[in-house]
Amino acid sequence: MLITLTSDMGLEDYYVAAIKGAIYNQLPNVKVVDISHDIPPFDIVHASFVLKNTFKEFPKNTIHIIGVDAEKNQTNKHLIVKNYDQYFIGADNGIFSLIFDKKPDGIWNINRNTESENYSFPTKDIFVSIACHLARGGLPAVVGNEIQDIKSKQLFRPIVDMNTIKGMVGYIDKYGNLITNISKKIFNEVGKGKAFKIFLTKSEYSIEKIHQNYNEVVEGERIAIFGSGDFLEIAINKGVKGSGGGASQLFGISINDIITIEFKD
Repeated sequence: MLITLTSDMGLEDYYVAAIKGAIYNQLPNVKVVDISHDIPPFDIVHASFVLKNTFKEFPKNTIHIIGVDAEKNQTNKHLIVKNYDQYFIGADNGIFSLIFDKKPDGIWNINRNTESENYSFPTKDIFVSIACHLARGGLPAVVGNEIQDIKSKQLFRPIVDMNTIKGMVGYIDKYGNLITNISKKIFNEVGKGKAFKIFLTKSEYSIEKIHQNYNEVVEGERIAIFGSGDFLEIAINKGVKGSGGGASQLFGISINDIITIEFKD
């Protein structure tokens, strides 16, 4: 059985180690996989992008603990969500609606009492016990009440106007690559094979070709590709953010900045 961890806790403090210790204390033989602990604090958009591009690579019945903006309040319940034959445990802060492309197969509001009264660390004190219960083969209905809906959070979606697509940068990876919300599907539906130009807002640069991989251009050259998640990505071949080469740094483009594609008639 696999349990994954995604959090904004970093690795400098004791938090991640405490979570893992709590898991192994209950299930010594379980496998724990770190997806990422470098999520910016409380950034559910960043976390959802990481999970959206990761969870489908895991086998059925994997259990994902999401420790980002995890505290329970009057509007953010603690949930178990089942989708794509996997389980996800986290706060109902909108992140589930950002991860999935379809309605969940099951949703349970967690009602299980824990031995700890310290609810300031719910990832360890609540989510771990729920994950271990599921990993033992326990049913969600034993620890939660079934509900019908998750909280919905809407992000900016690409705007299509005739021969133009306007999208935005939704994620910047450690290389400084700009990953947009423009999907390959939308690009093909609007473009229909026509010539195009990608305008990098805040920069005088543009790109007029989609490549298949980075090495199709010389080192240091700008490039556009559709990445593994099938979203348009702007990069610099062998560019690295912070050492003079990342696309974000060179073009002066940040998250939420606009990327425009114009197709020629």
